[in-house]
Amino acid sequence: MRTLALGRADRFWPPADELLEAAERIRARLGDWPPVRDARRICLTSPDAIRSGDLIVVIGAQADRDHAVAWRAAGADVIEAGPAGTTLTMATGARHALELQGSLAEDWLPALAAFLDCGFEPCDALVLALAWRDGDEMRGEDAWPIDLSRFPRAAGLPPAPALPFPSCPSRLGLYPVLPSAQWVERVLEFGVKTVQLRVKDAPPDRLRAEIELAVAAGRRHDACVFINDHWREAAQAGAYGVHLGQEDLETADLAAIAASGMRLGLSTHGYYEMLRALHFRPSYLAFGAVFPTETKTVATAPQGLARLERYVRLLGAHVPLVAIGGIDLARLPSVLATGAGSAALVSAVTAAPDPARAVAALQRVFAS
Repeated sequence: MRTLALGRADRFWPPADELLEAAERIRARLGDWPPVRDARRICLTSPDAIRSGDLIVVIGAQADRDHAVAWRAAGADVIEAGPAGTTLTMATGARHALELQGSLAEDWLPALAAFLDCGFEPCDALVLALAWRDGDEMRGEDAWPIDLSRFPRAAGLPPAPALPFPSCPSRLGLYPVLPSAQWVERVLEFGVKTVQLRVKDAPPDRLRAEIELAVAAGRRHDACVFINDHWREAAQAGAYGVHLGQEDLETADLAAIAASGMRLGLSTHGYYEMLRALHFRPSYLAFGAVFPTETKTVATAPQGLARLERYVRLLGAHVPLVAIGGIDLARLPSVLATGAGSAALVSAVTAAPDPARAVAALQRVFAS
């Protein structure tokens, strides 16, 4: 069996050869990923000197939990693991609670080290580690977890909707994100059937007018028009759907959105946010940014095609997926090759010298 040395030999504290060997066996079956610059250390006991980015694991020991505040103040993140669930609390105070489906694998800590070595943030690496089952690394060249029934659930969230949000086409195709109702009308005239209106910094009267005009254009062209963020105004205008970010889940009235009959699209940037979004039973999920983008500030690093392909393998049969971020005509074929059924684009349309020609070229890629 080929082994792949982890980015640093001191992945565990105290040093544990058996855990390191298991982590390398798992890592060897996860494919090639860019090298990790700042490798994290998984601490099974409190280290002599805490380093920023340490992951201190507490398993059922209340005395250790009582030290968690001090550990986080020193820059460490803390994982509290129990038989029913696991919680990651970051040094920043951000909390990620996960409810297990099935039992915790004996190799979950080596798996966590392996997924961290693939460059995933701790919350996403933890999700993948909790989906791991002992021996998965022996079951094929690519042992990546893609069975949703084995993944944990995001815990500590408001009750899930009684019914899923209304469905939308399983493959939304070309999905331009546009800055005005005028652009919506123009692009729909090119034959596009799914668009999003994203209006920034508009006064209330203009915002309502833009949304009403965009919704009316959607009806004329028999197209799916989503409204970014402004769900109240979208509901009042009778919009087909609304698109929200993860931060909007804290403030939006999802029950009111559901009662309006609108479809709901949610942005995600990794496995934990994906599980969190699935809890709310949306109409589609967007994943990004796939590539670097200048059209919107994104806190997370670009996802890349390898991650997108694995997201599609996990969720493609469960919910429509939209790839977004830095996608243009040259990159679109590789995005669609992952199995994604839709790609959201901004500047590839609105900054094109000839938008009609640009849209026609993009549509040909979808049709090919």
